[in-house]
Formats: sequence, C-alpha cells, structure tokens
Amino acid sequence: MAEFEFNRALAINYAKRWALSRNPEYYDYTGIGGDCTNFISQCIFAGSGIMNYTPDLGWYYIDANNKSPSWTGVQFFYNFMTQNSGPGPFAKVVPLEETEAGDVIQLGDRTGNFYHTLIITAIRNYSSGRRYYICAHSVDSYMRDLETYNYYDLRCLHFLGVRTNDSDNIPENLT
Repeated sequence: MAEFEFNRALAINYAKRWALSRNPEYYDYTGIGGDCTNFISQCIFAGSGIMNYTPDLGWYYIDANNKSPSWTGVQFFYNFMTQNSGPGPFAKVVPLEETEAGDVIQLGDRTGNFYHTLIITAIRNYSSGRRYYICAHSVDSYMRDLETYNYYDLRCLHFLGVRTNDSDNIPENLT
C-alpha cells in the first residue's frame, strides 16, 4: 500500500468554494439530519482523491442512496478517519493547538455526543491568542470564528496522509 500527503490546500479551497452553496454532484442532506459531515467528507475527498469502498466500514459516496455511513455520520466519520488502515485518508486525534488548516473539528455536548463537523480553513495568531476560522454546512458558514460556536466539548482530527492500494493511481492533482 502506498502513502501520499493529504493536500490541505485543495481541501481548504473546496471548503471555501462550497461553504455557502451546494455542489450539485452531491446530495444535500439539509433538513434530514444535516449536511455538515457530508460537506466535510467532500472537502476531505478534494484533498485526498481516494475513497475506501469497503461495504459498511469504508468511506465513500456514489450517490444519495449508495454511500457509507462514515460519509455523512459524525461518529462514523470519526471512527473511519481515526481507525482507517486501508485506502483513503487517515487522521489522529490532537489537541486544538496542534491542528493545521485543513484539519477537522467535531463539536460535542455534555453527554459525550458529538453532533457537528467543521473544517479549519485558516488559523491566525493575534496578541489575544490563536483564532480558528472554519467552513461548515447545516448552518452554512464561511470563515466563521470557532469562538462564535456554542459547544461543550470538541475533538480535532489531524490528517496524516492518504493510502492507496495502487501507487500508480494517485490522482494527478495530488502529486
């Protein structure tokens, strides 16, 4: 299995392009559970170019009725990204301070339920401290300050790379 770098710039550019609208190539889940993790999966796919078509446990989107639970489900997305040892992107949990633009944040409540997925599109240092700006769907957000969210807990996924079974099939825009 070959590994290559996750292209953060492509993920961020995709997030900024589609934060306030919808890519017609993907179904919009707003109103039926939310579109946040679907949008973030699209962003991560833009930066990875590789899906994992393992039934039930993979990470893929073919159409609205043929997708993995990890493509649209907050917890399933987390499980796949942090446990993936096969094709596709993979990540590890890090403190907020160790994230980079292109990484993902999930927001949680007091019961330990994580309910919202965001992508960091910029990090800026100010005299008052570090600020994180995100893009998201469900409540469509473009370069929104993380501090404007109301949440109890958060977890951060730092993308380490992308794996493929076919080292000759790495998407051209990612090499």
